[in-house]
Amino acid sequence: MSSTVVNQRTIKNEVTLTGVGLHTGKNVTLTFKPAPENHGYVFSRTDLEGNPTIQAKASFVTETQRGTNMVKGEVTINTSEHVLAALVGLEIDNCLIELNASEPPIMDGSSKFFIEALEKAGIEEQKAAREEYVVTEILSFKDEKTGAEIMVIPANEYQVTAMVDYETEVLGTQNASLCKISDFKHEIACSRTFSFLHELEYLLDNGLIKGGDLNNAIIYVDKEISEATMNKLKKAFNKTEISVKPNGILDNLTLHYQNEAARHKLLDVIGDLALIGTRIRGKVIATKPGHYVNTQFAKMMETHIKKEKRNKVPVFDVTAKPVMDIHQVMDMLPHRPPFLLVDRILELSDTHVVGMKNVTMNEPFFVGHFPGAPVMPGVLQVEAMAQTGGILVLSTVPDPENYLTFFMKIDKVKFKQKVLPGDTLVFKCSLITPIRRGICHMQAYAYANGKIVCEAEMMAQIARKPEAN
Repeated sequence: MSSTVVNQRTIKNEVTLTGVGLHTGKNVTLTFKPAPENHGYVFSRTDLEGNPTIQAKASFVTETQRGTNMVKGEVTINTSEHVLAALVGLEIDNCLIELNASEPPIMDGSSKFFIEALEKAGIEEQKAAREEYVVTEILSFKDEKTGAEIMVIPANEYQVTAMVDYETEVLGTQNASLCKISDFKHEIACSRTFSFLHELEYLLDNGLIKGGDLNNAIIYVDKEISEATMNKLKKAFNKTEISVKPNGILDNLTLHYQNEAARHKLLDVIGDLALIGTRIRGKVIATKPGHYVNTQFAKMMETHIKKEKRNKVPVFDVTAKPVMDIHQVMDMLPHRPPFLLVDRILELSDTHVVGMKNVTMNEPFFVGHFPGAPVMPGVLQVEAMAQTGGILVLSTVPDPENYLTFFMKIDKVKFKQKVLPGDTLVFKCSLITPIRRGICHMQAYAYANGKIVCEAEMMAQIARKPEAN
């Protein structure tokens, strides 16, 4: 797989659309605004005091009956999927979406008008690299009640296939595929939402589709239309005549594609999976997708990615020429054997340091910890991480040999694996805050055998050695 670094993107200028919310029937103004790096997709309700915001995250999804709806405190966002699909389809990573209502305008029931607006705003590259989760194993979620299932398998890029089967003669079985996200604009974006007549009747009877008209949804007629139903439809959509085409849809629209329904379901999948919060490199296969199964899969993926990030072990080349060998380490650190617990420094920058220690049976602490069952004491693992961090802070002064390093605080210490004779320990310390007045606040990890063995948040300070009398 390619490891080419791709930078994040946002829009150049803000752009505004107006329309009607499908379910609320309210006039809505939506404004896309540029956003900084690592911002992601965030909705802001400008009609509420303080313009409160909500991130587009699966963890905020509360209801999926008639669209993907998110709630955080007083902020509610309904039917977010078409807007999010447009952002993903144009590979925009960061955007603020301002709304003066809970629901974006339905427009024509697709992502087409959002795509056009975003392209009008312009797209620009940012400096930070785009985060991407590379799928290495099959992950899946199935709704046993409906038989709907989504899985993701390894692939060289983000791909989506949707397979639709509502067990109705009028719609039949449909499939749609997107082989690369750059094709979204031309192949998927204009695919409109659809409904069956029996669903439409229910929505109308219960006042749940106040902003609909016959221009923003394909209506599949899956039952015979009674005179009462026909009159109800005429009144709802302000039409004098309504009829059914030979292909089984109401005569309001002409299909863009024979499989437009499947393409729209694919659009919904892309919009809902944007809620994972991380780009995916893998192929998504969705069978009978719907907002419930889509967002449940997004929640599962969000949790899986977070867990993998926590447990991910970076790979370091311990055979490469070190930045500092043992002699250079001793030139900088005041520690000496048997209490010198760093053998070499592999990496060193302004914000991080990577050190290494080969643990052998000759370590003096193994004599008593424990006879017959040698285990490196956890406190010495923390000390080794601290000595590695000491290199980071001492590298900021011109005469490190004249300084000592002292602990100020150790917090959130966790020991996860035993360290045994023969292990190679690698320590990584990264600054949490910039070094000030010789104080170094850092997050430290120790790795061995491809696993995290220890982690801690540490604060240390360097101080000049007392002058000899």
